[in-house]
Amino acid sequence: MTIIIGLTMLLPTMVDFYLDSPDKYVFPISAGIVMLIGVILVLATFTTERQKMSGKFAFLLTVLSWMTLPAFSTIPFLVSSADLSFTDAYFETVSAITTTGSTILTDLDNTDSGLLLWRSLLQWFGGIGIIVMAIAILPLLQIGGLNLFRMEFSNTMDKTLPRAAQLVMWISICYVALSMICAILYSLLGNMSGFDAINHAMTTMATGGFSTHDASIGYFNDPIVEMIAIIFMIFGSLPFVIYLKVILLRRYDALLNEQQVRWFFMLLAIFITLMALNLWAGEQYSLLEALRLTTFNVTSIMTGTGYATDNYSIWSTGAQPLFFVIMFIGGCAGSTTCGLKMFRIIVLFQSIRLQIKQMMQPHGIFLPTYNGRPLPKDIGETVMSFFFLYIMTFAFFAILLSFTGLDFVTAISASATAIANVGPGLGDVVGPAGNFSSLTDSAKWIMIIGMLLGRLEFFTLLVLLSKNFWK
Repeated sequence: MTIIIGLTMLLPTMVDFYLDSPDKYVFPISAGIVMLIGVILVLATFTTERQKMSGKFAFLLTVLSWMTLPAFSTIPFLVSSADLSFTDAYFETVSAITTTGSTILTDLDNTDSGLLLWRSLLQWFGGIGIIVMAIAILPLLQIGGLNLFRMEFSNTMDKTLPRAAQLVMWISICYVALSMICAILYSLLGNMSGFDAINHAMTTMATGGFSTHDASIGYFNDPIVEMIAIIFMIFGSLPFVIYLKVILLRRYDALLNEQQVRWFFMLLAIFITLMALNLWAGEQYSLLEALRLTTFNVTSIMTGTGYATDNYSIWSTGAQPLFFVIMFIGGCAGSTTCGLKMFRIIVLFQSIRLQIKQMMQPHGIFLPTYNGRPLPKDIGETVMSFFFLYIMTFAFFAILLSFTGLDFVTAISASATAIANVGPGLGDVVGPAGNFSSLTDSAKWIMIIGMLLGRLEFFTLLVLLSKNFWK
């Protein structure tokens, strides 16, 4: 993995040399350092024996990868003219790889093109890494009910793709293809340059939200660009296994038959409608303007992408609570998004509904269902425990951030955006018009831990602290 990071640095190298950037030697030097370390590690651990990876080792490898690869990725930021501290550089790379999208970089419009491409590449690789982790690693620990989707994969895809490696390969092909289509559409139909189109295509499909401009997507002020972004943010938020069902199994109804997909579109439509009416009622915008602004920004925040076309922190007071709630939702399981994810919201809703039914009919027998099939009892329990841990962690991190001197709105929204891997928060400091560079180093490290916890679905990291796991 370290060698791959080093090889990837050759892409920004070519861009810098083509543009004759003052920092054109930054990435060759960084690539040499990282690949040398990778080669030394390979040689030091080389063996001819075939060794099988255990479940415990898989979890350890996953956690260490998400913690150490951002550290190697900081080198270009440290040696370039950006002159970042290690804390700032690590914050930026963790935000990229976890597809959070919070940034400490200012004046992006004049930032070295190689560094901008490097940020986008890290987010793009982080996006596919999230999907692979959700399919291959997290179900092993039954984290937050994701073992349900391990069963779904087994029932529907095993005959066509009997090995997990094949499943990952086909998903990667879909991911690359969608990214390329997005870049082409941005370039041909929108008013983006080729460089902007490639960068934004990668961060759109990864639902990461890094941009090459301080004004984000709003820089282009182009309804066509916004429409393309909306479509591909949604593509990134849907289960990638569904695309394989359509392509390989010719199940063209798979999208509509998936309950979490229906819920995703339903909630998205509800929030867009409520936000547009709220904005229109404030008499600041016409109904069409309100719909355009809310459709893009609500989709961006709900999918965890974090693009912005307007400073929604100064919208009506009713918009702020709505955006705060939307931050936590996320997309579907098996996508590049984070947050609670749609299937957990469905399970929580089912639990509440059945509890009310049980109170009304104490002797009745009620079973929660998903996609028309009864849910195993342990799924509901694991989802409830995940939700409890999610909310408690958010509250704990909000308190910690308030201790660093942040005001109430900034502290709770910064905690929410880190845990949910969204990107921008609320308020003047960390809102869509703000930047995370003004936070103290202690606040940045709190957010770094929050971003990693949110991306690793909490239990993946916490289980390593349990001595029983290693017995």
